[in-house]
Amino acid sequence: MTAIATALEALESGLPDLLADIGALVRTESPSADVSAVTDCARAVAALGTRLTATPPEWLDGSGRPALRWRFGSGDRVLLLGHFDTVWPVGSLARHPFEVAGGRLTGPGCFDMKAGVAQLFHALSVLDDLDGVSVLLTGDEEIGAPTSRALIEAEARRTRAVLVLEASEQGALKTARKGVSSYELGIAGRAAHAGLEPHRGVNTTIELAHQVLALSALADPATGTTVTPTVATSGTTRNTVPDAARLLVDVRVATAAEQDRVDRAVHALAPALAGAALTLSGGPDRPPLQPSSSAELFERAAAHYAELGLGPLRGVAVGGASDGNITAGAGAPTLDGLGAVGGGAHADDEHVLVTELPRRAALVSSLVASLLREPPGAPDRVGP
Repeated sequence: MTAIATALEALESGLPDLLADIGALVRTESPSADVSAVTDCARAVAALGTRLTATPPEWLDGSGRPALRWRFGSGDRVLLLGHFDTVWPVGSLARHPFEVAGGRLTGPGCFDMKAGVAQLFHALSVLDDLDGVSVLLTGDEEIGAPTSRALIEAEARRTRAVLVLEASEQGALKTARKGVSSYELGIAGRAAHAGLEPHRGVNTTIELAHQVLALSALADPATGTTVTPTVATSGTTRNTVPDAARLLVDVRVATAAEQDRVDRAVHALAPALAGAALTLSGGPDRPPLQPSSSAELFERAAAHYAELGLGPLRGVAVGGASDGNITAGAGAPTLDGLGAVGGGAHADDEHVLVTELPRRAALVSSLVASLLREPPGAPDRVGP
């Protein structure tokens, strides 16, 4: 029996323990905004990782928000990356309890991405030697990694490859993710009575309309660039010419060149109405994870997947971002979507397919072993 088949057999026999560990994490609710809850979940994750690897983590404090890091030996060959915060508020378990039934596992945050966190440690538990592995788990991914970004970038620069345990819809790995830019446009005008002397005002709702059209025109469907005005507010009362407006803008791009083009254009916006003034904040948030960042790692993963007898492995490009965008932007080869297989992220039907849990853990285990032997760029040998 090959090493990868042996790992799969061990992980399948340990499925009840894996399910119990996922359940413990799901029941420890951890919405990103609740630092106390996130810290409680970090303790549960730390205990799980310590039990399965016989090594306690380093607690890294970013502005009071915890991240956990494990380094085994040099820790510089492969980084396993994930997060333990969720979008679900405390109390969500009352409506969506953790359950395993009909081949599906449910509960708030199970798919995105507490099952992936548990899978990560079970995947490592069947390896004999972890020298060269690092694990970084953060508590603020769902809000854009404001405190952990620098830490993620630093870890990415010291490693040879990054495996991201984010969830996977329909089993496809994330071989590309769009980059994200976020902007807030402020508009200042002049108030006046809408009935008596509207001509004396500078109407920020009209200026807002001009800016919405100008921003929308920056999209480029041919390159996959979307520029989407989202939240807009202007004015105070029906009979007052509004003197202040605010607009939020979401930008998604497939390439760094497009991210730069849109950023320059947004900063070049000018008022359309005499007397109006614009202020702008925000900018590029996460760089794109481009196919070149994942190509070699995906090739290895596909070979291991076939060796497991699970058929062809699919890769997909998606518009959503993850911390894998950050590691790819820092120059580290990055493969994303190696966590739970299921669906319904952030929704009432969030779920994980139970039969896929040990299979994905075995794939991660085999990839780690392969990368410890031969990091990206080394002579090709993906077998056991």
